[in-house]
Amino acid sequence: MIQLATPDYIKTLQDNMHKLAEGVLRPISRKYDEAEHEYPKELDMFRGIKVMARPKKKKEGESASNDEKKPKRGANLGMVVTIEEMCWGDAALLLSFPNAGLGNAAILAVANDEQLERFGNKWAAMAITEPGAGSDSGAITTTATRDGDYWVLNGEKIFVTCADRSEVVVVWATVDKKAGKAGIKSFVVEKGTPGFTLEHLEHKLGIRASDTGTFVLSDCRIPYNNILGDPEVKMSTEGFKGVMKTFDNTRPLVASMATGIARAAVEFTKEQYEQKGYVFDYKKNLSNVSAAERELYLMEANVEAMRLLTWRAAWMADNGQFNNLEASMAKAKAGRYGTLITQRCCELLGPVGYSTHYLAEKWMRDSKIMDIFEGTGQIQHLIIARNVLEMSSKELK
Repeated sequence: MIQLATPDYIKTLQDNMHKLAEGVLRPISRKYDEAEHEYPKELDMFRGIKVMARPKKKKEGESASNDEKKPKRGANLGMVVTIEEMCWGDAALLLSFPNAGLGNAAILAVANDEQLERFGNKWAAMAITEPGAGSDSGAITTTATRDGDYWVLNGEKIFVTCADRSEVVVVWATVDKKAGKAGIKSFVVEKGTPGFTLEHLEHKLGIRASDTGTFVLSDCRIPYNNILGDPEVKMSTEGFKGVMKTFDNTRPLVASMATGIARAAVEFTKEQYEQKGYVFDYKKNLSNVSAAERELYLMEANVEAMRLLTWRAAWMADNGQFNNLEASMAKAKAGRYGTLITQRCCELLGPVGYSTHYLAEKWMRDSKIMDIFEGTGQIQHLIIARNVLEMSSKELK
C-alpha cells in the first residue's frame, strides 16, 4: 500500500531547516537582493560544514548486506528536502552557501581519490554554457589540448554561478572536436591560474545575491591530472553521457528550489487573504468557492505535485535507479509552475505583490531562472519525450 504520510525523519529535517531559513535567510533576503554582488557575510557561519558527501563504495568482491538491499534514506532525498526549506527562505542565498556549488557535485561524482583530496574541500563552480552553446551542451567549443604534462584550455564560459566566490571551477571543454560529444571532458581549473580570467559579473533579474559571471580561458595551462574521468576519447557518447548524468542529480535540486519559492509565495498570499477575512475550507467543492480561493487551492495542489515528483527522482538516485526521466519530469513541472504560481500570486495580491516592501515580487523574479538553468523547460520536455517514446537524440531533436 502506498504511504503518503511524511516520514518522521523527513518531518524533523523539514522543521530544522525551516527554522534555519526563517531565522537566518529570510531576514536578510531583501538586503542582499538590493546589494547585488556583495557576499553575504552572515553565511560565514557555515564555512567548514560538509554540505555534500560521497557515498561509501563497497570493496571489490563485497556483496550487499540485507540492510543495503532495503530502500535507502539517502543524501539526495535529504538534500531536496533541505533545499526546499532553504529556498522558502531565499534561493539566491542558498546558492551562495560556501562549498555547495554545482562543481562540488561534479567533483564528488567523478573525481578519483587523489583529486578528491585536492579539491574536495574547495568551493567549486561549474562552467558549461558558452555564447554559442546553451541548452545543447554537446555544442561546446572551448578546447583542451594536451601539451606534455599539461592541458591548455582556450574558450569562453558565460553565466557561471558562484563565479567570483568559488575557489575552483569545473570547466567543460572538448579534447577532440571531430569526436563530437565523445570528445567533451570536464577539467578542474584553480583560481589564479594564468590565462584564466573572470571577465565580468552579470546584473540579473532575479537571484541577485548569487554572483554570476563570465570566464575567459586564454592558453590556460593546468596539470594533466586535473581532468575528471577518463581522458581517453572513445568513439561513442558513453563518456559524454557519464558527464551528463550530473544533471540527473542536480535537476531535482533545481526542482526543489522552485518548489520552495512557489510555496513561500502561496503561503504569503493565503496569509494576506486570511487577514481580509477569507476562511479556507478544503471540504468545499471548487465550484462553490470564490475565484481567488479556487486558484489558491489549485496552486497548492501544484506545489504538492512539484514536491512529490522531486522526491521521487531523488529517492531513485539514492537507490541506484536510473532517474533520467523522473529528474526531467520534476524539473519541467517545477520550473514551469514555479514561474506561473509566483506570477499569479503577485496578481492576486495587487499592490502588495508589486511593492518592494514585501518579498512577493522578488519571488516572482527569482523563480524565472528555475525554468531556464540546468536545462530549459523545452529541453526537459524533449528528454521526457525521448524516454517515453524510446527514441535517441538523433531520432528526436
